[in-house]
Amino acid sequence: MPSFLVRLLDSSWFGYLARAALTFIFWSSGIAKLVDFQAAQGEMAQFGLNPPAAFALATAATQLVGSLLIILNRWTWLGCGMLATFTALTIPVAHRFWEMQEPLRTLEFYFVMEHLTVIGALAVMAILSRRLGGAGNGPVAL
Repeated sequence: MPSFLVRLLDSSWFGYLARAALTFIFWSSGIAKLVDFQAAQGEMAQFGLNPPAAFALATAATQLVGSLLIILNRWTWLGCGMLATFTALTIPVAHRFWEMQEPLRTLEFYFVMEHLTVIGALAVMAILSRRLGGAGNGPVAL
């Protein structure tokens, strides 16, 4: 591997950047839910989640806390588990492609495939954190 890549991959700032990029979809959504809480409640109601305010708040909290744990590389395994579980649960709630007609069926199927890929990336993050940092409870050079 070229030495400039080794230096980049070993730098702490790049680890923060990579973890922020991995979790961007979650923390940006969590912030958006808090900024426009009415829209967040509407989204929850659309999927039949009641009471909508409680589900919107729980969703934003899960997205923000899970992301923060990963970005700061503290209890990374817990943050990865939170976001992976959340992502898996969105499939039967929001992406029920098996009940849809084309062309929406295929579009939602692709969303599910992307969700599974994100779950895989979070699993890899948890594995690396564990292997490089013992129990994954403290900062490591990820």
